[in-house]
Amino acid sequence: MNFELSDLLTVTFTLFAVIDIIGSIPLLISLKTKMEKFNSLQATLVSGAFMIVFLFIGKEVLNILGLDIRSFAVGGSIVIFLLGLEMVLGHEIFKGDKEGVHGTVVPIAFPLIAGSGTLTTIMSLKANYASLYITIAIFINLLIIFAVLKSLGRIERFLGKAGLIAVRKFFGVILLAIAVKIFSSNVSGLIK
Repeated sequence: MNFELSDLLTVTFTLFAVIDIIGSIPLLISLKTKMEKFNSLQATLVSGAFMIVFLFIGKEVLNILGLDIRSFAVGGSIVIFLLGLEMVLGHEIFKGDKEGVHGTVVPIAFPLIAGSGTLTTIMSLKANYASLYITIAIFINLLIIFAVLKSLGRIERFLGKAGLIAVRKFFGVILLAIAVKIFSSNVSGLIK
């Protein structure tokens, strides 16, 4: 196999766009403030594990659970919708986890970082690109994710309280729109 840098860049940027870690910053800051202990490394590793598992055995895992991609996407879209509502309305739906473990895994590692869109994209990329490119692209994105998660405190100070509220509401609406899009494009295949 010849290594094509253009293929690696395509896969890396596709995953970066779907994960949208930059767009998730306001929500991540909001979730972080609810947790006594926020573990950036754990969130990065768990989301990376989800991505790698789905790269190699995603379809089989869903089949074992009796699920298809559409069901998985609809479920993830509902969680994303609730997160968006929380951001826009300012009402707490996901309660803070004092241990920080559950909040780090759900909803941060899944569905925010390694959500249904990301996992479905990984499985779709596998049809067109070698697993090596996708694996390297996942690791590049995990480095970016870890850097962003570690910098949340600095980003929060930079934006300030008013800036954070404005950005949070804006991205909450974006999150609602993404959830509706994922839901509507997948729910029709489930209704028979």
